[in-house]
Amino acid sequence: MNPNQQLHQLGQSLWLDNITRSLLDSGELKRYIDELAVTGLTSNPSIFEKAINDSDTYDAAIRASQAASTEELFFELAIDDLRRAADLFADIHRQTRGIDGWVSLEVSPLLADEAEKTIHAAIDLHQRAGRDNLFIKIPGTRAGLAAIEEATYAGVPINVTLLFSAQQTLAAADAWASGIERRLREGLSANITSVLSLFVSRWDVAVHDKVEAGLQNRLGIAIAERTYADYQRWLTSARIKRLIDAGAAPQRLLWASTGTKDPNASDVLYIESLAAPDTINTIPEKTLKAFADHGKPGALMPIDGAAADAVISSHRAAGIDVDALAEKLQRDGADAFDKSWRELLTGIEHERSLLGANAAGSR
Repeated sequence: MNPNQQLHQLGQSLWLDNITRSLLDSGELKRYIDELAVTGLTSNPSIFEKAINDSDTYDAAIRASQAASTEELFFELAIDDLRRAADLFADIHRQTRGIDGWVSLEVSPLLADEAEKTIHAAIDLHQRAGRDNLFIKIPGTRAGLAAIEEATYAGVPINVTLLFSAQQTLAAADAWASGIERRLREGLSANITSVLSLFVSRWDVAVHDKVEAGLQNRLGIAIAERTYADYQRWLTSARIKRLIDAGAAPQRLLWASTGTKDPNASDVLYIESLAAPDTINTIPEKTLKAFADHGKPGALMPIDGAAADAVISSHRAAGIDVDALAEKLQRDGADAFDKSWRELLTGIEHERSLLGANAAGSR
């Protein structure tokens, strides 16, 4: 049993934080499922930007597309890939009764501050994809909370992205619960699956040069531990117990941004440190392979958060305003996704232009 399988046996799902057409065509994703305990995957604009613009595997589809806009063309390409990936995970999805075996597609990040448009986009994309095991990703920003509630009420499975603190995570969880409660009042099913994606390593990048060596690469893990402890308490509340009794499957925490950024730290730091039952770790491809090669599942994450509080307090004492930084990281994350989205569309438009010229014999 390799380390990935050991971690899976502890109750944590391992999802791949990547999707490319070559990963599908080569059979590599299927191998990860069979050999490295991968039971789902996530995607984002940066991942698709690299996949589409750094290879020729999408050229035929781009050339053949009749899409009226570049954004529409992107969603054609992305949905094709994610349908194929969803089908590879379909057995896992059935065997786990919808708990695992998911893939994710993000609404346009440019809609992050427009709740109504985000809601319509989420519903439309989920219907177009036509797969029960496809999440729509919506950011857990203040504007995103309204969209999370409405999309949940509409029956769309949501991967809440860009969460950076326990407070942001619980606010998103409350939005999901409100959507479920509205469904129940109307006699609708409470079983609308969702996950809460907390970004980890970006904390450590943000404070790396502002704290002493003994505190480096510790804050992100502490934030995850504090979030885990607070969320475990949230799950035991009377409100959530009522929803579970009514048939709701509680959201699972998902650790995102778990590739190590510091070259002087272990390349599997965030995988070894974030083992926790009933959670998900979505892992970059390079880190997935590294953990399979030399990773060692660490002790299970404590549920009291006491050790996390000590680390967070040490950072506060070092001058880090943790609460303000959580808000900044979320804003910066949204801005980065905007930038990646625009670069993605610019790259696709460029490819479309070149391929069109080539087809006409002028390239």
